[in-house]
Amino acid sequence: MLNRTSGSRPGTPSLLRELNDRAALRLLLDGRSLTRSQLSELTGVSKVTVAQMLARLEDRGLVAAVGEQAGGRGPNATLYSVVPGSAYAAGLYVEQGMMAVAVADVTGQCVAEVREDTNGAEAPVELVRAAVDRACGRAGISMDRLSAFVIGSPGVVDPRSGDPLLVVNLPDWHEGVLAELRGALRKPVLIENDVNLAAIAERAWGAAAGMDDFVLLWVGVGLGLATVLGGRLHRGASGAAGEIGWLPMPGAPVTSHVRTPAEGGLQWLVGAEAVRTVAARYGFEAARASDCVQLAVAALASATTKAAAAEEFLSELAHRIALGTTAVCAVLDPGLVVLGGEVGLAGGTVLAGLVTSEVAKMSPVPPRVAPTSVDSDPVLRGALLTAVDQARADLLASVAAVAD
Repeated sequence: MLNRTSGSRPGTPSLLRELNDRAALRLLLDGRSLTRSQLSELTGVSKVTVAQMLARLEDRGLVAAVGEQAGGRGPNATLYSVVPGSAYAAGLYVEQGMMAVAVADVTGQCVAEVREDTNGAEAPVELVRAAVDRACGRAGISMDRLSAFVIGSPGVVDPRSGDPLLVVNLPDWHEGVLAELRGALRKPVLIENDVNLAAIAERAWGAAAGMDDFVLLWVGVGLGLATVLGGRLHRGASGAAGEIGWLPMPGAPVTSHVRTPAEGGLQWLVGAEAVRTVAARYGFEAARASDCVQLAVAALASATTKAAAAEEFLSELAHRIALGTTAVCAVLDPGLVVLGGEVGLAGGTVLAGLVTSEVAKMSPVPPRVAPTSVDSDPVLRGALLTAVDQARADLLASVAAVAD
């Protein structure tokens, strides 16, 4: 029996229809095509009730017949799916000098993507609106069809207000920008730390697929850490959980200014500039740290004279990464550490194996260390996945109007 609580209605026929319609729509949002019989079995209601549910959802343009399923005796059963264009969402990734936008329908299918050089010339609202407008144009939809926006950016995001608090590389992304974006776009907007979004993608499709406890150590231009405990992201009281670049380290200076972590801490040991400097000592020079690592991995697999130098460079890099990894594991004991970011991806299984060996020397219970297996735009993928989840939740919430 349903109990009356604040904000709820008694078990009226209208409410029961709403609950049934939501149950059917939720099953179809998983991307499956189902028959009336299958929906009846999965929801526990009669086929007659399922037919009524589907009729209401079809009338709203949320569900459509998409084919037939051949069976045994009798006519083939009609298959139903959610209408992909019943909702759209946008995921964005913004970094210094770059913005990427992806638009997906409610099934999660990406329908358009744009990437452009921003050069820091425009304010955040104008940048976002212009980039999203171009992506929607490419997708062939109007921007007002989007029901959710999720933006990934580096730095600290206030868990209470949702505003960026400390974004070293993006000075224009400051407190108050979230309200400006919501006002301009007139839709739900979420700003999330970039490494947290990469961890969401990693849990969905990568090395941490299905895992409830792991950390993603992002090694790229900057450093970051995403922590997933019990299947939930841990952001910390002020949103600064994972700002591992400031972690004091043996052999590294202590950061003297909070906005320049490269002056000390783990960033000083493992940031992009540090990786390039160490790589150059061993004869591996390139414009980007990830390219230095990639050159060393290739040399290690070769029979050339550079193989020994490559092993020494990668071993030193692994030791530096292991210092931060061990500190994290001593506190969190995550079981799995995923090496992400450009350097983690470039190092692959070779670097992950060396880090595993180094951590085993320092940690009483060493974790499994694995390279990321999301090899393309993990932050953007995580932002889009989060935005689609929000669009689906909004669509399910709208079903109340279907039943009334």
